[in-house]
Amino acid sequence: MKQTQAKKQNYALPIAIMFALFFMIAFVTGYQNPLGSVIEKMSSGNRIMSQLGTLANFIAYAFMGYPAGKLLQNRGFRVTALWAVTVGFTGVFITYLSGFITSDSTAVAVYLAGAFVAGFSMCLLNTVVNPMLNSLGSTPNKGNQLVQFGGSINSLGATLAPVIVGGLLGGAASSISSANPVFYLAMAIFVAAFLVLFFSKLPESPDLGKPQAQVKTANAFKYRNFTFGVIAIFCYVGLEVGVANWTYQYLEKHELITDNAAAIAGTVCGVYWLMMLVGRLVGGLVGGKVSSRAMLTFVSMGAMVFLLLGIFTSESMVPFFGFDSKALSFEVVQIPLNAIFLVMCGIFASVMWGAIFNLSVMGLGKYTAVASGIFMVMVCGGGIFPAIQAIIAGQAGTLSSFWLPFALAAYIFVYAIALSRPQAGMPEEREILSE
Repeated sequence: MKQTQAKKQNYALPIAIMFALFFMIAFVTGYQNPLGSVIEKMSSGNRIMSQLGTLANFIAYAFMGYPAGKLLQNRGFRVTALWAVTVGFTGVFITYLSGFITSDSTAVAVYLAGAFVAGFSMCLLNTVVNPMLNSLGSTPNKGNQLVQFGGSINSLGATLAPVIVGGLLGGAASSISSANPVFYLAMAIFVAAFLVLFFSKLPESPDLGKPQAQVKTANAFKYRNFTFGVIAIFCYVGLEVGVANWTYQYLEKHELITDNAAAIAGTVCGVYWLMMLVGRLVGGLVGGKVSSRAMLTFVSMGAMVFLLLGIFTSESMVPFFGFDSKALSFEVVQIPLNAIFLVMCGIFASVMWGAIFNLSVMGLGKYTAVASGIFMVMVCGGGIFPAIQAIIAGQAGTLSSFWLPFALAAYIFVYAIALSRPQAGMPEEREILSE
C-alpha cells in the first residue's frame, strides 16, 4: 500500500503540469472566437472571415499532427512540451503585433499567421497531455478519469477566454489591440510553463527510443476502434467548436439584442464552456466507475436532443445568466430561449474527447504515440466544420447551420455503440508508463 501511494505522489507533479498545459490549449484557442467579430468588421462584414482565426488555429493540426507524434515518439514528453510552449509564445506574440498594424488587410494577415503558429503549439501540447494522462491511469477507466479532470482545467481556460475578451472588446469590437491584456497573460503563462518544464523531470514512455521500424504508423489502423475513432475525434472537435462559435455569432447578431451584443454573446458563451467544465468534473468523478462507451453513448444522445431543441424552440427573449469579466460577477441578461439549449450542449460535449481518446487507443500499446499524432491531425475539424457552418448560415440561416453539429453528434453515437468495439483477436491490454 505504501509503495502504491509513493508512486501516486511521484506522479503528482507531472499530472499538475499536464493540467496547466490543458488550460493553455483552451485559453489560446478560445480567444479566437470573440476576436473573429473584429476580423469580420475589418473585412467589410464578411461572415466567413469571422471563422478564419479558428480555421487557421485548427488547420495547423493537419500540418503538425503527424510530426508531433513522431517528435513525441523520438524525444519524449518533456522535449515535446518544451517545443510546444516555445512555439505557443511565438504565436501569441505574432497575434499581439497584429494589433499595431494600421492597414486592415495586413493586420488580418498577420493575425491569421499568429493563429496558425499558435495552432502548431496547441497541436504539440495536445499530443503530449492526452497520452500521458491516459497512460498514468492504472486502468482504462482511471486513464479516462485523468483526461476528464484535465479536460475540466481545459474548460476553465475555454470559459475565461471568451468572457474576458468579449468584455475587453465591449460593444465596439473593432480593434485587435483591445485584447492586449489577454496576450500579455498568455505569453507570461507560456514563459512560466517553459521554466517549470525545463527544470522538471517527466516520466517517459517505455517505447521512447525504440527503432522506428518497430512502430509503423500504418499498423495503428489495423485496430478498428482506432480507425473509426480518428473520424470520431474529427467530428467531435467540429461539434464542440461549431456549437460555441455559432452560438456566439447567433447572439451577437440577433435582432433583439441591440445593446452591447459582443459582451453579452461573450458572457453567455462563457457559460457554454462553464458547462463543459461542470460536465468534465462530473465525468472525472464518475469516470473510474462508468465505462467510456456508456458515457459516450449517453452524452452523444443528449447532444442530439439539445441541438434539436435549439433549432426548433421559440426565439422569444428570456432572462439568463452571464459573467461580467470587468465586475467579476454573474449578471442577468436577456437572450433567446433556444440559445439556452445550445449553451447547455456544453455539458454533453464535455466528456466526449476523453471517452473517444480512451476507446480509440485501447490495445494500441507501442502505437499510442504515433496514434496521438494522427489524432492531432484530425483536430483540424474544429476549423473546417465551423467554416462549413458559415457557408450554411449564409445560405440557410444561422439556426439551420446547427444541423451540421447534429450530424456530427449522430456519428459519435454510432461510434460509441458499435464502431468503438475492438475486433476479435486484437489485444485489449494497455501499456502503462514506467516510473
